[in-house]
Amino acid sequence: MAARTKARKLALDILFAAELREEEPTAVLAARGRPNQDELAEYPHAVRLIEGVQENRDRIDGLIAEYATGWTLERMPAVDRNVLRMGAYELLWVDDVPDAVAISEAVGLATELSTDESPRFVNGLLSRLQRLKPSLTL
Repeated sequence: MAARTKARKLALDILFAAELREEEPTAVLAARGRPNQDELAEYPHAVRLIEGVQENRDRIDGLIAEYATGWTLERMPAVDRNVLRMGAYELLWVDDVPDAVAISEAVGLATELSTDESPRFVNGLLSRLQRLKPSLTL
């Protein structure tokens, strides 16, 4: 498995845990970092994703809510919500990751970790954000 794919899984784990605990993702990251500092050092992209999602979460959630046809953020499975947050952040704010890679990786995580319908939903929403990217105000 590629390093960035592992980093995305690690970031998703922390984002998901933070939501369940109702804590800031960076607080969960810091707590996890104490015994696992080597793991975090090995995957700096995970830290970048966690910090980026936290910093831009209001805007990301606004975009997801606006463009998720027929779904509210609260109704989405927590895994999907966090996969979409991470995918949207990578798609819209991380310039060194190609859009297709950001979408594909998010779909892969949804395929592996969520419902049967989730990959299609994640792909559709992130693809829509990709098409709208030039006109979005970040």
